[in-house]
Order: sequence, then structure tokens, then C-alpha cells
Amino acid sequence: MSLPAPVAAVRRGVRDALPILAAGDGRTWSPHIAPEGGAVLVACSGGADSLALLSATIFELRRSDARVIGVVVDHGLQDGSAEHTSRVVAQMAAMGAHETASIRVSVDSTAIGVEAGAREARYAALAQLATHFGARSVLLGHTRDDQAETVLLGLARGSGGRSIAGMRHSFNRGSVVFLRPLLDVTREQTEATCRHEGIDFWVDPHNADPRFLRARVRHDVLPVLERELGPGVAATLARTAEQLRPDMEFLDDFAVRLFGEAREVIDDEPTGGLGVRVRIDVVEPMGWSMRTRVARLAALEAGCPGDELFAVHINAVADLLLSGAGRRQIQLPGHITAYQDTSVLAFRRTGEGPSATAG
Repeated sequence: MSLPAPVAAVRRGVRDALPILAAGDGRTWSPHIAPEGGAVLVACSGGADSLALLSATIFELRRSDARVIGVVVDHGLQDGSAEHTSRVVAQMAAMGAHETASIRVSVDSTAIGVEAGAREARYAALAQLATHFGARSVLLGHTRDDQAETVLLGLARGSGGRSIAGMRHSFNRGSVVFLRPLLDVTREQTEATCRHEGIDFWVDPHNADPRFLRARVRHDVLPVLERELGPGVAATLARTAEQLRPDMEFLDDFAVRLFGEAREVIDDEPTGGLGVRVRIDVVEPMGWSMRTRVARLAALEAGCPGDELFAVHINAVADLLLSGAGRRQIQLPGHITAYQDTSVLAFRRTGEGPSATAG
């Protein structure tokens, strides 16, 4: 009997992400991903995407010595979250995970919002658990539909090329590699995989809650685009992200190095400063694309919430990376003020130091 296409697609995504290299009758492993005897963490919410990912990972690693560890992060944001977490832990064990674990986190949403706060807390917890279990990789269940939503959200915020590049297939937090094996797989395929394999999956009520922007994009915006522009909009958005990502990553990496060269760390907390100062003479000659990227990096390090940092803020801060910008000051999200201090870009908490003027 041939394998159903959705199941094959999910397994292929995992197989390509690990990656597993055929070597005769055995298997050798890329040492930075899953060495023999090592561990792979799979983040699992109990939804179709993550359960299909866990099932495929267990299948692909069945002949190896690597341990598959299913992990649930309880954000404590919904009634009954502890009971739900216990059910998912039991389900992961029944599916064949070698080990299971759960961790409860505290979500700080005061500055960056619930969604961003939950994401930051989740990734920090997963990195912590990966270190605990000696795992070098964590698998995340984001799909092509999630990628399309991310691109649309970024475009709506006006965050430029970075938004169109979408989510990366992999990223690092310290020594831990986070992988997204299902970015070429649709949500419909993960649900079909679960149904074929007899896996009951949970539907997160937050995903349909119109209070959350992503939920409105998923249930209102994308269906309208599909209806008016024709089917395949999500795939097109994801493909655009894939094509642009290498260029964006190159420019972003260059900006990180430039920021490192221009950045001065000064302990000026007693005077209200945030200790982030950027030398204008280093950044100004590199042009607008680098100035905006360095401006964003500096603002984030100063404490501005990334989800609220829009193009209008970044462009205004980038203007301060030009000689002679004068005493103009920029109000930023997170109660931060950016200003030019002689030959450097500097930041302070709004309301501290000299009176701030709107930029």
C-alpha cells in the first residue's frame, strides 16, 4: 500500500531537516544536529502540526540511537492549561516518544504583547530543556500556512524586506539549533496525517480568537485573498519568502557585524542612559540599508519591543545616524527615547533626562 501524500510530505520534511545521510545499511548523522546516542526535542502543543511532526520524527529516527523527546510548554494563559499539558504528555508517550517533559512558563506581556511574550518565554524554556537533556536541536511545527500569515503580518506592519523573508528554516539560541521542518507542508496536510495515523489533535481556541491579529489574518484575510485572487496565495507568499531570505540573511549578518564595530557599551544608568551608544562615523558611510538595520538592532538592545517597532520608528532612528541631526529626539515603543549625543546615537528611558520632543 502506497503512503498517503500528506504523511509522505511530513516525513520528508523531517528527513530533510535532520539531515540523515544514507551510508550503506546504516545511517550517519550531521554532528551538529543529532549525533548517534544524542537527543532531539520536539515542541508539541497537542495541535495537528506538532503531533504530525512528532510522529514523523519518531518514525524517521526509529533505527537510530537518537532519543526523541516530546516537550510541552504550558504558558498558563488558558483555563485548564495544566490538565491539557498532562493529556499531551500522556499522548506523546503513547505515540512512542522515548522521553517526555513539560515546563510551565510565566509570560511577560507588559511591553511586547501576549503573543510575543508567549513566544519569547517558549523559546527560552525549550532552549533550557534542550540543554538539560543534552539535545542540540529543537523541532518546531510551523507550516507553510504559518509562513504565509507571518509574511502578511510583517507587510501590514511595514517592516520591509525582513517581513517578506518570513520565518527561517533554522535559527540558533546559544548552542541550540531550532529547526522548522514543515515550512513546505500545509496545515491541511498535517491534519490529514493525524487522521490517517489515528492521532487525536487539539484545536487551540486562541487560533480563532479575533482579539489576536494572527487569528484574524488566518480566518478573515487569507480566505478573502484566496477567494479574490485565486487559490494558492499562501503557497505564493511562502515561496516569495523562500526566494528573498538568502539576500536578507546576508544583509542582516553584515549589519550585525557593523553594529558590533560601531557599538559602545557605557555604564551610564545613573544618568538615565540605557548603555547603548552607536558611533555615527562608522555607520553613516554604509548607506541607508545598513543604517536602518543598525538602528533596529540598537533600538532592540535598548529595550524596544520588537513587535511594536515599525518602519516609521526605525527610519526615524536611522536619521539620527546622520551627522548633524541635532537635538531632535525620537519617542519609541517601550518608553524609550532615541537621540543624537554629539557623535553617537544614544537612548534613554522616556521622561528621564532633558525633556523629549516628538520626532
